[in-house]
Amino acid sequence: MNSSNFAEDPRSKLNQETSRISWRELQRFFASGAAIAVSAELDLIEVGFQISADNRQQVAQWLQAEQVAPVSDEQALAWYEADTMVWAVVVSPYVLVQVAEKSQ
Repeated sequence: MNSSNFAEDPRSKLNQETSRISWRELQRFFASGAAIAVSAELDLIEVGFQISADNRQQVAQWLQAEQVAPVSDEQALAWYEADTMVWAVVVSPYVLVQVAEKSQ
């Protein structure tokens, strides 16, 4: 796949924009209510794609199943205290985060 194909595929673009980052570095997004937690059961890129595509039905299902939700105060504090690493991708106006698996 050449670079022009990446530009045409929104999932590939999101994948390239995803990074592993310390939760502590995302505090300003949490404080503004823009940090959204994505369950480990879901594919972070697919969630980002569905949000960016405005697939309200799918997003509503994830919200109802509590697989996608704003990061809670308790969750944020636990991640902060543990210096948790997360995978993050920006899907404006949100930053989607998913706990990164610990290295073996």
